[in-house]
Amino acid sequence: MEKLILIKVGGKIVEEEKTLHNLLHDFSTIEGYKVLVHGGGRSATKLAAQLGIESKMVNGRRITDMETLKIVTMVYGGLVNKNIVAGLQALGINALGLTGADMNLMRSDKRPVAEVDYGYVGDVKEVNADLLASLIHQGVVPVLAPLTHDKQGHMLNTNADTIAGEAAKALAKHFDVTLMFCFEKKGVLLDENDDESVIPEINREAFKRYVEQGVIQGGMIPKLENSFQAIDAGVKQVVITQASEIHRGTGTKIS
Repeated sequence: MEKLILIKVGGKIVEEEKTLHNLLHDFSTIEGYKVLVHGGGRSATKLAAQLGIESKMVNGRRITDMETLKIVTMVYGGLVNKNIVAGLQALGINALGLTGADMNLMRSDKRPVAEVDYGYVGDVKEVNADLLASLIHQGVVPVLAPLTHDKQGHMLNTNADTIAGEAAKALAKHFDVTLMFCFEKKGVLLDENDDESVIPEINREAFKRYVEQGVIQGGMIPKLENSFQAIDAGVKQVVITQASEIHRGTGTKIS
């Protein structure tokens, strides 16, 4: 099977000119088939504030009311996505920016109201992997924004990690997929105060042990749970790393 690398980068990296420039340069040097998934939360929060709309967060997740949905659609699907696409075109990469609504790429259901009403937030139900794979085979590099749709005419705000995970799982039928989650450290750290203490590889047993010992905690737990789910669904490997390391492939490998 042909190899494909799917990279997810957070908003912070793609929202600042210098880090975006470096990321796109590194991304452009990766050979073969590739996909980029991006966030953009800071820009959305900033624009909302300028428009006098308050951003509400619960456990680090955005509550998406109707006004917020308009802003995230503009920022994620427009500003951030098209900046990345234009930057890649400048480097000779034929990128195509897509939300889940484009070509019915990713359909979601609005998250049911439980303890928290997250508003217009989507839980992915269906990924059109055949269509995505055919684009990739034509030499197009998809750049996926963290937005999906419900096929009833509504856009839905969708977590970028989820978009990356679901796209990777769906593409595993067509490619030998490596999924890379980028965040601010070089990998999962044994000691949070020592940036060089990267754990080179984590399997399920080790993951359980690290969580019990409190080595792995907070937001890293769902990231790793997502990673194991991706492996279960046929993704070849998952790497957690820093954006500046994507072309080297270093970081923590999930096996």
